[in-house]
Amino acid sequence: MGHTESTPLPLAAQRRRNLPASAAFGWLAAGWRDLWRNPLPSLAYGLAVFVLSLAVVTCLFRLELDYILFPALAGFMVVGPLVAIGLYQKSRDLEEGRPVSLARMLFVKAESGAQVWFTGAILCLLMLVWMRAAVIIYALFFGLRPFPGLDHIAAMLFTTPEGWGMLAVGTVVGGLFAAFSFAISTFSIPMLLAEKIDAFTAMGTSISMVFRNLPVMLMWGAIVLALFLICVVTGLVGLIVIFPLLGHATWHSYRAIR
Repeated sequence: MGHTESTPLPLAAQRRRNLPASAAFGWLAAGWRDLWRNPLPSLAYGLAVFVLSLAVVTCLFRLELDYILFPALAGFMVVGPLVAIGLYQKSRDLEEGRPVSLARMLFVKAESGAQVWFTGAILCLLMLVWMRAAVIIYALFFGLRPFPGLDHIAAMLFTTPEGWGMLAVGTVVGGLFAAFSFAISTFSIPMLLAEKIDAFTAMGTSISMVFRNLPVMLMWGAIVLALFLICVVTGLVGLIVIFPLLGHATWHSYRAIR
């Protein structure tokens, strides 16, 4: 409302819009529209993410590292905002009336320069810490017992006291990792793409924007999680459409709150 590039809103106003939780569905609808405006670049982007994800999962099984599959899937959500930067670029181009191309989406020139990749490195480090924490939690409850494989993991988790304990502790620790990574990344990557700002300011501002708009952000987080679970249930094939959809929608969430 009256916000222009030449006359930015005061910082407090930028960080709090008092949006209802239902606004998250509006972001999703806007992302859907962006997806189907010149859809081939977005779908190609989603296909590339699917192929890369499938290759990583295949490597985990071939290297007998399937015990970190679930932490790796959770970690994907940590680095997802960085991977989606090309989709933010397409939505930005559509918004500003510039031509859309896959090349512009793959070779993004962020306004912040290398700061966006520095933030990406922090997110990757956070993902690795979470994966290591998950392995340590397993060891604390099951010691040196070998991972039983995906066919038997459910029985081990749900029919033993150790399994229930690991689930409880893992849920709490994983929830803390998820909340922190969501808070620092959901707005910082779009912000670094569009603004000349340093990485730590962007991450700090993202945390402020999330926690000052908790109702709508909690709804948005639930939508992202639900759609990601659909991707997992479909053997990651859903990433071809769902990942671009969430990427474009995330840009609109940034524009709505920033």
